[in-house]
Amino acid sequence: MADSYLLAEPADRVEPFCPYFGSCGGCTLQHFGPPSYMALKQELVEMALRGAQIETTVLPLIEAHGDGRRRATLHARGKAVGYMRARSHDLLDITACPILVPALQSRASAMTRPIAATIGDCDVAFTATDTGIDVAVHTEKKFKPERLTLLAQRLGVPRMTLNGEIVLQSRIPSVKMGKATVELPIASFLQATAMAEGTLARLVLEGVGSAKTVADLFCGLGPFTLRLAETARVYAADADKAGIAALQLAVRNTRGLKPVTAQMRDLFREPLVPTELTQDVVVFDPPRAGAEAQSRELAKSKVKTIVAVSCEPKTFARDAAILIAGGYRLEKVTPVDQFAWSGHVELVGVFKR
Repeated sequence: MADSYLLAEPADRVEPFCPYFGSCGGCTLQHFGPPSYMALKQELVEMALRGAQIETTVLPLIEAHGDGRRRATLHARGKAVGYMRARSHDLLDITACPILVPALQSRASAMTRPIAATIGDCDVAFTATDTGIDVAVHTEKKFKPERLTLLAQRLGVPRMTLNGEIVLQSRIPSVKMGKATVELPIASFLQATAMAEGTLARLVLEGVGSAKTVADLFCGLGPFTLRLAETARVYAADADKAGIAALQLAVRNTRGLKPVTAQMRDLFREPLVPTELTQDVVVFDPPRAGAEAQSRELAKSKVKTIVAVSCEPKTFARDAAILIAGGYRLEKVTPVDQFAWSGHVELVGVFKR
């Protein structure tokens, strides 16, 4: 169903706003008018739930594009800088990307070109933060970070890294999460848009309600943990060592939070078991692979409320079926659209015993 939508010409076709539409491999839905676009995103969620034979209320899609994506990775091959062409491994040379936040739209390409001129073929990841643009360069070749020091200074970025090693750091890239300020580790995960992070967090807080103890699993840097800790004691866990360290530092530096216990733990291999799941509410936000092992343990637990966040409706539906078989009911699902013009959709589901 979803594939046929992507291939079909929508009845309410509009003119794509990007000059690279059709050539670039991203933004495949720019020619969809608002009604068909929203219907497709809604259908991606509903279809996944139907496939798992789950009946529930799917609320209307929430648009969370905000000012645009604050993260992007551009590739440099030869003299070309840009994204991969549609259905191809060839690179499309671009000068600007209109779906990015204004700080990155043209500057990402402009910064990538001198980097590539210095070290050759590479991939450059950009993150727009509250303290400036964080730049992470990756290349298969071996180069000393010092080769990019002068360029990093000229570009005026707070931090540049080469294959994970710091080239230059004048200040630590950071973002606000609730009351807290989080210093970003190198190559850390961040929601694609600031608006989506806020929207997902709001839906999580609504699902958690007045609970006094919460477990936040696959917590990452703590976008939910730090907001939850304003009113509840939180146990947070994730396999990302640097992310947990950044969360712990943010907690120490933020006044007015309830106690937070943040632990590095691989929840795929070592999920929390029922005897550890003593909180009033559990929140989980796994990668695209979902949280199958953790869901099986939750299904055996006595936790009253589970709030599940997902970027992949199919794995969400699989995990939801496990929880439902364990006695939970899926009260509602809210789709959230942060990856504008793509075939991806986020969602938040609330389960109750």
